[in-house]
Amino acid sequence: MTHLHRLLPGGLVVALLSLPAAAQAPDMRLPIVIDAESTDYDGNASLLHFRGLKLTQGSISIESDDAHSTGMDFESSTWRLSGNVIFDVNEGHIECDSADLTFTNFQLKVATIEGSPATFEFRRPGSDETTYASARRLHYDVAGGVIEFAGDASITEGGNQIASESLVYNIQERRVNAVSSGDPEDRVKVTFTPPADAADGEDVPADDGDAPQ
Repeated sequence: MTHLHRLLPGGLVVALLSLPAAAQAPDMRLPIVIDAESTDYDGNASLLHFRGLKLTQGSISIESDDAHSTGMDFESSTWRLSGNVIFDVNEGHIECDSADLTFTNFQLKVATIEGSPATFEFRRPGSDETTYASARRLHYDVAGGVIEFAGDASITEGGNQIASESLVYNIQERRVNAVSSGDPEDRVKVTFTPPADAADGEDVPADDGDAPQ
């Protein structure tokens, strides 16, 4: 396990991953609104089926072609979303193939997101830079404040990137761990790109060999 929080450019991972948690807290006190093209109830499986779902709560918006839920009681329910799943959370935008959500006490406790890959875009307030991330799977323990990226995971901002098979981020401690499987081909890769103006420093005279002895 490699600790990389000291190697990353300032704000790269913190800006990306602390944003959803900060945005969710006040929204969870607001009403939850479900808008769907159609819905039906499967009594045998005790599941509600929604087509063309859009679920909103404050600034949080979740859309999917299909959704199955164990009930409308957000005090305790689980949701399975599939087909063109889109999350919008303030400056954050997530697109994925499927997601499993667990609601408890009207709060989203756990979200497991999958894609090929799932893509993430976040923009810090007051900044023109966008942070990009992708992975095949994301497990977000909202209550514990820990996010796990798995499967060709990478986070990029301003040309700087960290990539690994698995990335684990602790929001409260602002610590990132890049985890390898032990396979020699599975290594942590950190790429730093110099800013465009890095070459604008003072010119260094070339040594023409004629300098006085």
